[in-house]
Amino acid sequence: MFVCYNFYYVAKTICATLIFTSKQKGGVIVRKRTYLCIDLKSFYASVECVERGLDPMTTNLVVADLSRTEKTICLAITPAMKALGISNRCRIFEIPKHVKYIAAVPRMQLYIDYAAEIYSIYLKYIAKEDIHVYSIDEAFMDVTDYLTLYDMSARQLGKAILEEIYVNLGIRATCGIGPNLYLTKVALDITAKHADDFIGELTEEIYCETLWNHRPLTDFWRIGKGIARKLENAGIFTMKDIANADEDFLYHMFGIDAELLIDHAWGREPVTIADIKSYRAQSNCLSSGQVLSCPYGFDDGKLIVKEMADLLCLDLVEKGLVTKSVTLHIGYDNRLDAAPAHGTISLDDETSADILIVPAVEKLYERIVNRSLSIKRVTMTFNHVIPEEFHQYNFFTDAESLEKNRKIQEAVLSIKHKYGKNAILKGMNLEEHATTRERNAQIGGHRSGIET
Repeated sequence: MFVCYNFYYVAKTICATLIFTSKQKGGVIVRKRTYLCIDLKSFYASVECVERGLDPMTTNLVVADLSRTEKTICLAITPAMKALGISNRCRIFEIPKHVKYIAAVPRMQLYIDYAAEIYSIYLKYIAKEDIHVYSIDEAFMDVTDYLTLYDMSARQLGKAILEEIYVNLGIRATCGIGPNLYLTKVALDITAKHADDFIGELTEEIYCETLWNHRPLTDFWRIGKGIARKLENAGIFTMKDIANADEDFLYHMFGIDAELLIDHAWGREPVTIADIKSYRAQSNCLSSGQVLSCPYGFDDGKLIVKEMADLLCLDLVEKGLVTKSVTLHIGYDNRLDAAPAHGTISLDDETSADILIVPAVEKLYERIVNRSLSIKRVTMTFNHVIPEEFHQYNFFTDAESLEKNRKIQEAVLSIKHKYGKNAILKGMNLEEHATTRERNAQIGGHRSGIET
């Protein structure tokens, strides 16, 4: 389930009165924090090398499904291939023809298993309350209270964790160290890769001294190509330029997002792991999306939408949730240069019943989609998801039919859990252009590497 919120500004409001400094403020001493951020180098590719008894530092290997088209994006490439100047997220056709490499079909479940083993190593040193898993291959840790316990510096602790990961699993990692989450991430992304021990360390002072003039801006956390391009058009090319820019001008360009840019230009970041752990979103949603392997016509696109709605309904039942509205976003074939279709439909009642939701989604699809255009991307969101314990049937609800439907959904889930996701299917899942059977063998849109 994806939680929809702009965390930075909520958390900043919560902790605006906190100043992380070792100085005494108003009779209260607020301790300076120390963070680590550990990243597993070329994680998927490294796992595939380890499984084959190969060294990712000297082996050319890409993780990609070659059964797809040459436009398939590589999920990862080894450091050896990066050393040849090949981009990490390249497409197959972008790899120079003279480069020989091993192509590993994605095995997402294997990578998850490795990540779980590595997380267990983190737990040997740091309590889970002080760990924030940022992605499958990256984690932040608040080590402030552990340095005295272990009688170690942050660098020594980071080195110990990196060594244990390598000794136990053969995976190389890098580490960033800083007094806040932003500087820790920048130390990881920019400084650590150039260090002999793969550990980078920054303070606000060192950051301003060494990275204020660093280019390109896209090397810095949370500055993408769009933001960088907008800044460059205004004559702003470095973090020093942002720090010295007129703040009103930045707010005019970016609105409230300028606050984040200004803070980061000075190396400031008020949000802590404790803030992240304590935050609760006011509203949640459940979302699913897919990029189709080829352009689909109107009727085949409707089939995909119905399949997705059916699976999301099962997710609701499994999680004990209900929804009141559904949003559908349809992207057409890029060659058509057509604006995407987008719309939302409200349900008569909060529900998880497929007999109510699927027909509503089908109706929405027919209303917003252009029948003459081919479809390439589909995203569906169940909005304002809440626990079903807070839901009550309204006066017009056929409670008996819905209860019968609920029992069928629960039975389907039980069979899938016991025998695999493809153990029980609906007739629409067996149609020629259906994708559910294939997607049931995937994790995050990529092959899981296990039978369903």
